[in-house]
Amino acid sequence: MQPDGQFDMQQLLQQAQQMQEQVMAAQAEIAAAEVDGQAGNGLVRVTIKATGEVLALTIDPKAVDPEDVETLQDLVIGAVNDAMTNAQQLAAERLGPLAGGAPGLPGF
Repeated sequence: MQPDGQFDMQQLLQQAQQMQEQVMAAQAEIAAAEVDGQAGNGLVRVTIKATGEVLALTIDPKAVDPEDVETLQDLVIGAVNDAMTNAQQLAAERLGPLAGGAPGLPGF
């Protein structure tokens, strides 16, 4: 605030720009991050980019039963969902502090 009680528009714009840069940096970091998920005590493991792209899928041979394909399918789905949950947690951790807005700025 300026001495006359008015907001310093230049300072406000600088703070908004800094916040935007921080958000963009966090988004880039999240997009580049890889997260893992697993199901069946590690019988099925998946690695995804935090954007949702599946990078790797590993299935322990013990999980492969030709008589019970449905269980394997469920394990793959569970591992992917676990990885997606981990990606969402990563995004919340990285963007969480930025979601609070800029201190001292009205309306943020």
